[in-house]
Amino acid sequence: MAVRPSWEGHLRLSLVTCPVALYPATTEAETVRFNLINPVTNNRIRMKTVDAGTGEEVSRGDLVKGFEVAKGEYVLFGKEELDAVKLESTRIIDIEKFVPRASIDRLYWDTPYHLVPMGKTGIEAYAVIRAAMGKQNKVAIGRLVMSTRERICAIEIEEGALVLNTLRTAEEVRAIGDIASPDLPKPDPQMLQIAEKIVEQQSGEFDPSEFRDRYEEALRALIDQKRKGKSVKPSAKPANDDTKVIDLMAALKKSLGAGAERRPAAGSKKKPTGRRAA
Repeated sequence: MAVRPSWEGHLRLSLVTCPVALYPATTEAETVRFNLINPVTNNRIRMKTVDAGTGEEVSRGDLVKGFEVAKGEYVLFGKEELDAVKLESTRIIDIEKFVPRASIDRLYWDTPYHLVPMGKTGIEAYAVIRAAMGKQNKVAIGRLVMSTRERICAIEIEEGALVLNTLRTAEEVRAIGDIASPDLPKPDPQMLQIAEKIVEQQSGEFDPSEFRDRYEEALRALIDQKRKGKSVKPSAKPANDDTKVIDLMAALKKSLGAGAERRPAAGSKKKPTGRRAA
């Protein structure tokens, strides 16, 4: 199935513009999803909108949106009232500034999109903007309107194109200081030295193909079993007991030895599969 753009418009840097399109960079098309089924009739269950007070069913067309200002007290809004504050899409991604990528805390990164030129018009301007960003090694910060909401975004280089990430706002990010956590002790120097060696042993390039969703794979195997009419029995697995008090130094030394056994032979290192390009 052809991927359809989520947004079409123009990328603008000062007086330079070029037509672009945004395509989702991730997909959940292959994710296993279940429906609620009545096992007696084998029919899907249809959800009804019911008044919580009277228990009577209400037509969706008669419903309005409400904001709870106190327990059980709501301010109601009609569609026309909410439309009054909608932001009209200007269909323009305005680049406002350029920043080092490291200056954006990773907690702010939200949803990624491939940002590609649309048609041949303005493709030269797109190439110039992309090349300039690569030369300066900077990330562009801009704004765009998606689904009536204005989103801050970060644009950076990717192989053959640009990638745009919508960014969370400061109000959406919870600081570590808001979470209760104990003060960390100063590590024992000998333990720290062993831990550093373990990190060194297990260092390498990130390859996403090495990581599989084992639960998703187990679900698909389970579905295949059921389709073939095979019975499924729950496996009796003992629960992991991670509450035991351990000898930290002994565990570190044992981990160091296990890491040495897993270390690949010289020359057998897998070629990195990084997708970013400067």
